[in-house]
Amino acid sequence: MSPDGRFGGSATGKILAIGTGVTMLIAIYMMFLYAPQDTMQGPVQRVFYLHLPLAWIAYLAFFIVFVASIAYLIKRNRRWDQLARSSAEVGLVFTTLVIITGSIWGRPIWGTFWEWDARLTTTLILWFIYLGYFMVRAYVSDQERAMRYAAVVGIIGFIDVPIIHMSVRWWRTLHPEPIVTQSGGPAMPDSMLYTLGVSLVAFTLFFGYLVYQKLLIEQAKDQVADHNLAVADREADEAREHSAKGATA
Repeated sequence: MSPDGRFGGSATGKILAIGTGVTMLIAIYMMFLYAPQDTMQGPVQRVFYLHLPLAWIAYLAFFIVFVASIAYLIKRNRRWDQLARSSAEVGLVFTTLVIITGSIWGRPIWGTFWEWDARLTTTLILWFIYLGYFMVRAYVSDQERAMRYAAVVGIIGFIDVPIIHMSVRWWRTLHPEPIVTQSGGPAMPDSMLYTLGVSLVAFTLFFGYLVYQKLLIEQAKDQVADHNLAVADREADEAREHSAKGATA
């Protein structure tokens, strides 16, 4: 955090933007031209290089919400709430993309876009948790209470993340178990692993850039709200003084 209380600085956005652009271009090249085509699933398997990084970001986003929510409840510093809601909003988008890419990948493999599978169902629950997080913020009129209630939702909701991750081990599921590595070593060729690694870096940087930009927006919104509240309070005070003078005249 910078000395003036704002997260990051002007150089942060530029670094994240450049890093995202470069790694994303490399990832796209590797997805379609470098990584070999899967012999069993065919071209649709390339969705994997999008789907898994998106899922990783969904986990990361809600983890940040979890940590920032705890920090807000402890310190009552609004900047932690700004970080939590910024990460939650971007995380909701990424979680939506996880569900969409999973459906695209599942249709030719499973024969259906959706199945009430343990992994899919718990991921959908996570999406609704994100949605509920914003509903709490929208429908609680008092800002301080809204931030506290949302923080509680953010903390409790994170319980679903390890459940999603372990669902393929705990229950019978159509979704495959982790395929990146197995006990005997890598479960896929090095070229696929390298492609996945670059894609993970690219999407992580992209997530960081989006959260950074959203954070600046949230800070600006709060500053405008504080200014408007101060103006309203000053006008109310002036109106009361004017009424008092009129009553004594």
